[in-house]
Amino acid sequence: MIPPVLILFSSFLCHVAIAGRTCPKPDDLPFARVVPLKTSYAPGEEIVYSCQPGYVSRGGIRRFTCPLTGLWPINTLRCTPRVCPFAGILENGTVRYTTFEYPNTISFSCNTGFYLKGANSAQCTKEGEWSQELPVCAPTTCPPPPIPKFAKLSVYQPLSGNNSLYRGKAVFECLPQHAMFGNDTVTCTEHGNWTELPECKEVKCPFPSRPDNGFVNYPAKQVLYYKDKATYGCHDTYALDGPEEAECGKFGKWSAQPSCKASCKLSVKRATVIYEGERVNIQDKFKNGMLHGQKISFFCKNKEKKCSYTEDAQCVDGIIQIPKCFKEHSSFAFWKTEASDVKPC
Repeated sequence: MIPPVLILFSSFLCHVAIAGRTCPKPDDLPFARVVPLKTSYAPGEEIVYSCQPGYVSRGGIRRFTCPLTGLWPINTLRCTPRVCPFAGILENGTVRYTTFEYPNTISFSCNTGFYLKGANSAQCTKEGEWSQELPVCAPTTCPPPPIPKFAKLSVYQPLSGNNSLYRGKAVFECLPQHAMFGNDTVTCTEHGNWTELPECKEVKCPFPSRPDNGFVNYPAKQVLYYKDKATYGCHDTYALDGPEEAECGKFGKWSAQPSCKASCKLSVKRATVIYEGERVNIQDKFKNGMLHGQKISFFCKNKEKKCSYTEDAQCVDGIIQIPKCFKEHSSFAFWKTEASDVKPC
């Protein structure tokens, strides 16, 4: 038989145990949750920590019982994000990311000349898997370019079926009598379209005018068109100032308007001059005069230094200015030394 005193003492101890200090709300752990979650717990009550979806536990205790002291034990549990596998290498593109941890997102982009087939991003899910598969960077192509009116394709080499790849080129040329406005070459862009197409327009030129003291020849047609040509010439004793040939340009004008310039009669009958780098006798080389544009160099004397130098003279439309320093000697003044025979300065 248990003594009454022992029974009373046992009851007192139970009362003390039941009346111990309560435990407070447990500490928050990053990415973890507590069940049950209350503001206070009686001694003996149990709580369980678990990691939120997308996180896994690393070390520490998950289950705790409120002690009589009212102080929860130190919790070393850590919830870390799940890590998704390596996303892979995107050929002809780039994968941008910070980490592969949940819930981070990676993005995909393609190099210039390629376009994305698939999702442009993927997220690491709570199961540790990517939400989307790795996309593909497919090459950008352009359909055959439209041909402008009055034009034709002169160069086009498709590399993908009948399409052209990025940076592929096509070259146009206009039909006869038409001029091109714009670039004759178009390029397949990164957006799958062509750069601006040229325009071909019919161009007419007026009949070229005949130069004074000369003539002009051109095709015997009722109308002269783009790239038609005219040739010019001059009568005797006249020289052509400008090209012998002119062409009907894209703006309806001739590329040149040559004229005929008169020859020059020389007042000097006897002299040695320099023409095109050679010493020649003026009386032999230019006995019929000088053509417009021709240039010669006369010899002059420097009396102080007893040496010679040259000055130029040019025939310009029938007029030539003989240098003042030049002195012409008579053929009878055989004792006088010509400037051309004096040593150069």
